[in-house]
Amino acid sequence: MLFTDTHTHLYYETDPEKLDLLIQRCLDNKVERLFLPNVDIASIAKIDDMVKRYPGHCFAMAGLHPCDVKEDYELVLDQICESIVDREIYAIGEIGIDLHWDKTTLEIQQIAFSEQIKWAKDLNLPIVIHCREAFDEIFEILEKEKDDKLRGILHCFTGNLEQARKAIDLGFYLGIGGVVTYKKAGLDEVLKDIPLANLVLETDSPYLAPVPFRGKPNESSYLVHIAEKLADIYQTNIEEIAEVTTANSRSIFNI
Repeated sequence: MLFTDTHTHLYYETDPEKLDLLIQRCLDNKVERLFLPNVDIASIAKIDDMVKRYPGHCFAMAGLHPCDVKEDYELVLDQICESIVDREIYAIGEIGIDLHWDKTTLEIQQIAFSEQIKWAKDLNLPIVIHCREAFDEIFEILEKEKDDKLRGILHCFTGNLEQARKAIDLGFYLGIGGVVTYKKAGLDEVLKDIPLANLVLETDSPYLAPVPFRGKPNESSYLVHIAEKLADIYQTNIEEIAEVTTANSRSIFNI
């Protein structure tokens, strides 16, 4: 049995000993593949360090998080783009639009999102999308960009059935994390009408810890609790959840 966490920020942990323990708990729980989304310039070195320290387990992405799209975004994008030349990355992410924290930056978020989609197409890489209170804005851009190169993951999916189907039709897998374990979220009801073949697992560690750790710092080893919830939804066992979702991750990231 092998689990893949398609979205984790474990690199936020700066204590080497604590990080080693986090990774060991992952391996103890069969969470052996960790994909690390980039958010800004500073996180590049942290991600690269993890990739070097845990070869075969950690895989890098490159991108500018929408909440970090500020007035200097063009300069930041240039620097992130330049870093790609000397690094092995497996996706452009996390990128997208976030209208929860700051609606005033929508226009430059849209520009940055579109620009990074172009990177992905040029490099033949998937994109990993952050979408918060912005489904309409995200889908508007994806519809314009739709072609045989556009693919990836809609990270931390918490939308309704219509939005799920639309994302899938556009060539995206749904990233399912701890929210699926929350009783009032309603995501479990949505997934009953979505095939397991369209899903990947993620934690978004250290955020959005699943039950029974809700409200505490999340970690990638907790992925097993998300898998257990999906096994309940799909009336199967966690071995099948691991097999199908990891196969989906291999299809996306080509590794």
